[in-house]
Amino acid sequence: MRRSLGEKTFDGFNYLLLTLVIVVSAYPMLYILNSSISDPTEMLRNRSFMLWPEGFTLEAYKYVLTNPKIYTGYMNTLFYVVVGTSFNLLMTSLAAYALSRPDLYVRKLLMKIIVFTMFFSGGMIPTFLLIQNLGLINDRLALILPVAINTFYLIIMKTSFEGIPNELVESAKLDGANDFTILFRIILPVSKAILAVLTLYYAVDHWNDYMGPLLYLREQNLYPIQIVLRDILLSNSTEAMGGGVDTGFALGENIKYATIIISTLPIVMVYPFIQKYFVQGALLGAVKQ
Repeated sequence: MRRSLGEKTFDGFNYLLLTLVIVVSAYPMLYILNSSISDPTEMLRNRSFMLWPEGFTLEAYKYVLTNPKIYTGYMNTLFYVVVGTSFNLLMTSLAAYALSRPDLYVRKLLMKIIVFTMFFSGGMIPTFLLIQNLGLINDRLALILPVAINTFYLIIMKTSFEGIPNELVESAKLDGANDFTILFRIILPVSKAILAVLTLYYAVDHWNDYMGPLLYLREQNLYPIQIVLRDILLSNSTEAMGGGVDTGFALGENIKYATIIISTLPIVMVYPFIQKYFVQGALLGAVKQ
């Protein structure tokens, strides 16, 4: 079937628009990568679009990877991501399973209360006072307990659980299974797609968390990589890294870009392995009419 001129024009416009979106999205990362491996002096002398590196050096990565603050920040971030995401998935799964059961007497009332929290919250100051009264200031739990369940993610998982045939649950109950057995032995194994999607969402939230550590943490040995990155970006020299290396302003600029690359690389590497679950997870968690 021959395509009309209008259809070809429409496809060409779409291709052009998507190409522009790709360029706009990819160029900032390309610029940061080129800046991180460019010769410091040449980079500062020839400020441009940086479509390719100005010279080549890996000195910035050497300083970043050997700096103890970066290592500590990375280890702290990995702790918050692994422990926080695991706790998030556990609590979200428990809540979603309970809310997805039609025999829960107050299910509709609970859902209204939960949805209400999506639009109205106490705000930063009341939340800080609550964390302070709970004794969680300068405690790792301050970045895990208050964000145990994301309301939007809870609704997605609940909707996904409701799409599982109720006959599976009823047959398990006839065999004597309790709710915990049903959840962990039946519901979750058939919900791998939505679990993969929410795992990535929660992990990215923890990895990029900036305000939480800034408000609740006081000791540098508890700082995640994002706070360490902030300290570096706010400084024009490597003195902010605490490394005591006088590399000058030029190399300090490279170090900033190298730190950004290192701090975002893990999420970029993990994403392709979970991307295949996105479409299936989105369909399973779609809101039903």
